[in-house]
Amino acid sequence: MPISSAIKGLQSIKSMQNVNKSGIPNKEDSDFIKLYMFEKERNRLKSEEIRILLRLEFVQGRLKEIQQYNDEKAGEMHTPETGKTKPAKTEGVKPEFKTMSIDY
Repeated sequence: MPISSAIKGLQSIKSMQNVNKSGIPNKEDSDFIKLYMFEKERNRLKSEEIRILLRLEFVQGRLKEIQQYNDEKAGEMHTPETGKTKPAKTEGVKPEFKTMSIDY
């Protein structure tokens, strides 16, 4: 039976006593990854903010147009027209369409 030290490659096996810590602690390594990921997220959020602001500008403009239209119509409804009187329904109302009989 051969001795264990005689087995080829047995000296290269690392045991817990032979393993040393890396020169770069894990904390420094993860900080670089975090900085990179935060930079990517910041860029994505900036572009998303620009898109949202453009959409918000369009929505606010449309809301202003609607509000102006509502204000105009509300003003027209509330101001009484003193010079004009409403014609009676039976007087002077002419139908726009002509009726015709159809024989089947």
